[in-house]
Amino acid sequence: MSGAAQRQVAALQAALAAEHAAVYGYGVVGGQVGAGRLAEARAAYDAHRARRDALVREVQDLGGRPVAAAAGYALPFAVPDSAAAVRLAADLEDRVAGVYAGLVRATDGARRREAAAALRDAAVRAVRWRGRSVAFPGLAERAPAASAPDAAPATPQG
Repeated sequence: MSGAAQRQVAALQAALAAEHAAVYGYGVVGGQVGAGRLAEARAAYDAHRARRDALVREVQDLGGRPVAAAAGYALPFAVPDSAAAVRLAADLEDRVAGVYAGLVRATDGARRREAAAALRDAAVRAVRWRGRSVAFPGLAERAPAASAPDAAPATPQG
């Protein structure tokens, strides 16, 4: 595998890991979010599952072995109520957008367009959850400190 192909697979694996974490996180969001936003949480959960499944196929098509989901993930903060669930959903989307920004940088052509679309979709969902936007979604160094504590999605727990 060439260096460029290895970088693409590594970026795809990072996006896949982020999607695994987002799917897990939305399970928590769905369990705590109020009834008025449950459909929105379900739609985001389904979108992340679909992207996750597509990334698994892409990694396999490039000859890689898709990274598996962790058994559990450490959340960035406690989620005892609906307000915290909404904050978690926005945080999940910020983290996913950051990983897709990396995938945009590492790829070209159709794969880059798909990564840019995923970044855009995550940024739009984050705005819906947060109620406001950030100037440069997906770029942690440009986002407010509260919305991007680090570039990685929720931490796997073993």
